[in-house]
Amino acid sequence: MFRRLAFVACAVLLSACQSNQVNHDFDASRDFAAYHSWTWKEPALQYRPDDPRIKSDLTEQRIRQAVADQLDQRGLRPATGSSKGDLDVQTYLIIEERQQQITTNYGGAWGNPWNGYWGAPMYNETRNVSYKVATIQIDLLDGKDGKLVWRGSDEQMLSSSPNPSDRSNAIRETVTRILSNYPPR
Repeated sequence: MFRRLAFVACAVLLSACQSNQVNHDFDASRDFAAYHSWTWKEPALQYRPDDPRIKSDLTEQRIRQAVADQLDQRGLRPATGSSKGDLDVQTYLIIEERQQQITTNYGGAWGNPWNGYWGAPMYNETRNVSYKVATIQIDLLDGKDGKLVWRGSDEQMLSSSPNPSDRSNAIRETVTRILSNYPPR
């Protein structure tokens, strides 16, 4: 029972520390209304670290599809044939191991100064919790000069769900949050 309670407390604390702050940056001197088409800059998805346990054609397919769908919703169309797009798109999947210290207090005194205090002695338990964070970063580069014109990223705790639809939904939601800031206003 105690282990379940500690696990739930851990999960709540970790989710509270999870940042849903989408990071984005852009070149304010660019005219984003002039961008109408895009192409993938190969490799379309780069992994950090470059670890074969992380790389997956399925993950790449999910990220490519989510990005293409969101760019389409923002009025950007894939370049036709072998023509060059106004924007080159490149994505990154960055996996980091993080740790957090969690302290749990047990025991303590109850009562008041008039009737006295009673209760068990107080003690603390501190433990380290390790977890993985996945960051998706999307870079949009000018198709003519190759310079970065817009970058967005978001991170979330890496899910251990074995369900492919859960993974697809998590990627789609993350990409949607990232590209909600495009075009910059």
